[in-house]
Amino acid sequence: MNSFKNTMYEAFTANNVISPAYFDKYGVKRGLRNPDGTGVMAGVTNICNVHGYVVDDGEKKPADGKLIFRGYNIRDLVGRVEAEDRFGFEEIVYLLLTGRLPTVEELSDFSELLSDSRALPDDFFEDMILKAPSRDIMNKMARATLALYSYDSDPEAHTPEHEIDTAVSLIAKMPVIMICAYETKKRYYNDDSMFMHPLIKGQSTAENILSTLRPDRKFTHDEAKLLDLMLMLHAEHGGGNNSTFSCRVLTSSGTDPYSAYAAAIGSLKGSKHGGANRKVNEMMGFIKRNVSDWEDENEIYDYLKKLIRKEDGDKSGLIYGMGHGVYTLSDPRAVMLKKYAGKMAECTEFEREFRLLSSIENLTPQAFSEIKHSDKVMCANIDLYSGFVYRMLGIPEDLFTPMFAVSRMAGWCAHRFEEINSGRRIIRPAYKSVAPERPYIALGNR
Repeated sequence: MNSFKNTMYEAFTANNVISPAYFDKYGVKRGLRNPDGTGVMAGVTNICNVHGYVVDDGEKKPADGKLIFRGYNIRDLVGRVEAEDRFGFEEIVYLLLTGRLPTVEELSDFSELLSDSRALPDDFFEDMILKAPSRDIMNKMARATLALYSYDSDPEAHTPEHEIDTAVSLIAKMPVIMICAYETKKRYYNDDSMFMHPLIKGQSTAENILSTLRPDRKFTHDEAKLLDLMLMLHAEHGGGNNSTFSCRVLTSSGTDPYSAYAAAIGSLKGSKHGGANRKVNEMMGFIKRNVSDWEDENEIYDYLKKLIRKEDGDKSGLIYGMGHGVYTLSDPRAVMLKKYAGKMAECTEFEREFRLLSSIENLTPQAFSEIKHSDKVMCANIDLYSGFVYRMLGIPEDLFTPMFAVSRMAGWCAHRFEEINSGRRIIRPAYKSVAPERPYIALGNR
């Protein structure tokens, strides 16, 4: 039996490798990316514009990054919320789902609707989470999303009412599912105490997360506002990112919303997508252990070059949190998050680490240029600072990517709505077969 299984294991690689020459021969754009790094045009959207470069006379040129939600610049959305000292995630969700900003009364009613929709169905926690714990919170969130299908009286309905109600329900419940899955994991796999706090009506999403996550339920207004900023910045990022595209692909098949959203969660779980913030945290561990003086830019620079040369760290040659598939000169999310993170870190034990992150951001482009002999423009992306912010807020690493999913559910829902109403064709790209035909050999003659 072992010999048989070893043969199957060996075939996993041996029979699944396609020569790169075929991709060149047939003009296949791997990863749906053009040779210059731009994305292959796969659709049209009215939800979000992720702007990071301009194309002039067929040449890609760097530009300052912009993130636009339904026509509104994220800087303006965040700036207004900050000026009025209120929470903004709920407003962003309403904007993404409906296409317009809410009135004062609409925002109040919508925030109340989200608060009233957070509670899980009767016995759902016991039957679907507590009795089936998972070592990975994203895995549990995807499974819980699929399980909610069974608690829906008409899950295959495709009416606007059902789509809206399901979206609101999932956006409201994701934080609760996340915390329940985490506490269950602590109990089963970490041999730690499990805290299950009752929900408090009327709290914002950020307040709800902090009050249910912390054993003493205590948090400051500034902490909740910083988490709210994280939710706002992660809520949406265009139709071409892997998890959103996954949601749109499944939606195009005519499947139910729970299946489409669970697929998006599964995509975001990957280390090349939402899991990147954990890779930044891992990399920072290597840097902290190997750079003795965090204030010495020469020492930091030398170690970054070691990482790029694959001499240390995870040997990937990457500086996680640096570079982006669209943004070139700047990632507006990273710019805003760095500003607020810096304020929160002042006069705390995190201030020194914040300066280290800033040095990494400033020195990495030069280090890549020296080692790779490349003039590629590179900026920090949001992942460079997001894990740092979560740690300042006392959010464990297990929840770094799940927090991303909690926020991005709003964007996935908006894109599903658009795909239902505008796509109207199943997404089915072509794959060129390069396998030669072979004559069948009778079982006894093999």
